[in-house]
Amino acid sequence: LRDTDADVERVAGKPISEIFVTDGEQRFRELERHAVRTAVAEHTGVLSLGGGAVTDDGTRALLAGRPVVFLDVALADAVKRVGLDGARPLLAVNPRQQWRRLMEQRRPLYEEVARVVVPTHDRTPDEVAAAVLDALRRSDRTDDHPDDHPGE
Repeated sequence: LRDTDADVERVAGKPISEIFVTDGEQRFRELERHAVRTAVAEHTGVLSLGGGAVTDDGTRALLAGRPVVFLDVALADAVKRVGLDGARPLLAVNPRQQWRRLMEQRRPLYEEVARVVVPTHDRTPDEVAAAVLDALRRSDRTDDHPDDHPGE
């Protein structure tokens, strides 16, 4: 597993929240795009992207045609998993309302780059992982030419 947010923090030498405050969101997105480009070229395992990575046109282009999975998380589950606190710069004021607004803006972008969408509600991490693998296997079969799988 590789996390591009961790890569950005390592390269910048500071937390993402500080990058937003001192350098601005545009600079963060540039660092993030570079981190995604590097990780896509170097890493062969699971790559975890920050929630806003898809807002950058260049990052979406890097993801085109790859086995991208959109883990569709409900607000209640997001609160339990990651919290909605000041460490997340775009959620600093009225985090629940901001999260809803960001999801409305980002959902079409997530769906644009995703090969599959996997709902996570009421699933354990192991169940989500199994659902991801199953969905990717099914999408690989449907991407093949039908004559490649006679009798299916």
